[in-house]
Amino acid sequence: MKVGFIGVGLMGHGMAKNIVEKGNALTVMGHRNRKPVEDLLARGAKEAKTPAELARDCDLVFLCVTGTPQVEELIFGENGILAGITPGTIVADCSTTVPESTLKVCAAIEAKGGRFLDTPLSRTPKQAEEGKLAVMYGGDPALFERIKPVIDCFADTVIHCGPVGAGHRVKLINNFLALGNAVVVCEATALARRAGVDMQGLYDVITAGGADSVMFRRMMQNVLQGDDSAFQFAIRNIHKDLGYYMEMAASLPALATMAEAARQNVTLARLTGEDGSFGPRMYDAFCRLNGVEPRD
Repeated sequence: MKVGFIGVGLMGHGMAKNIVEKGNALTVMGHRNRKPVEDLLARGAKEAKTPAELARDCDLVFLCVTGTPQVEELIFGENGILAGITPGTIVADCSTTVPESTLKVCAAIEAKGGRFLDTPLSRTPKQAEEGKLAVMYGGDPALFERIKPVIDCFADTVIHCGPVGAGHRVKLINNFLALGNAVVVCEATALARRAGVDMQGLYDVITAGGADSVMFRRMMQNVLQGDDSAFQFAIRNIHKDLGYYMEMAASLPALATMAEAARQNVTLARLTGEDGSFGPRMYDAFCRLNGVEPRD
């Protein structure tokens, strides 16, 4: 397959790198940050200037961008994918987006003779570079089997969630559980800092009992060492994803009070000036709101 990739940021670069290094013809679209683009070009990728150009030349197009507005602009915008897509082209959306938009995008692509799968991801940029992401997908399993050799370049776990849109629904639920946990950990550890608790002792107690979690261990690297690299996801994007979860809940309708509380805490972190910082820095923001410094 000739593969196209739009969105070579923290997650996308590792995915695209593995695609091209494992023998696939790859075309990427220009990114505001030229460093990952230039790296991929040096590895043998080509560059397209517009989504239409990329779609016109590829059999399979991956999208890995921030959220719903960016996906819809790539699909419906001037020189967007719909302007260049040809019958049979497959679009796989790895972004985190609103499921209602997913269904709209799918319908538009299929009206042009294309095919669509929602293929959101879990795990981290480090695992993207290692080719060890998890993919939860919505859509036709037979269609997914056609692109699985490419998916296997960057993922070692694949789970079918149901029809188109189901992957993005599961992704939002997954992110609420993970991000909600991150917010709770940062609030709890900031309170511990205010109370004068020994943080290493707190870590040892939590990791020995039922309150332990992957997200706790990631957040605590920042609490203990000031290292936020274990969770490279911007606070503004945590706010966005919790908002998407709440939007999905409202459309059903379904209860989402815990998500609302978590999102309000993230809003406070954004207002302290940590908007573009990685998620573990919510701890720093909450400490300052509590009137203490995050570290000695």
